[in-house]
Amino acid sequence: MDNAEITELGEVALPFRRVATLREVRYESGLRMLRLVLREGRRITQIDLDTTSAAALGAKLVEHAGLPGTQD
Repeated sequence: MDNAEITELGEVALPFRRVATLREVRYESGLRMLRLVLREGRRITQIDLDTTSAAALGAKLVEHAGLPGTQD
């Protein structure tokens, strides 16, 4: 799984000078992952999410934000 095409999706500035970067990673096998990179000073945490995990995380984030269409 060394050969992958990586597409930058965006960056979000977070509180306390932290940054979240989102990247789409597509492997030759057809596997597609969302790479979430969290930067906090020199510390970097990288998490790869499949589509099911990304959808679950996204739903929780939207729910927390209190956006229309979320459960109360």
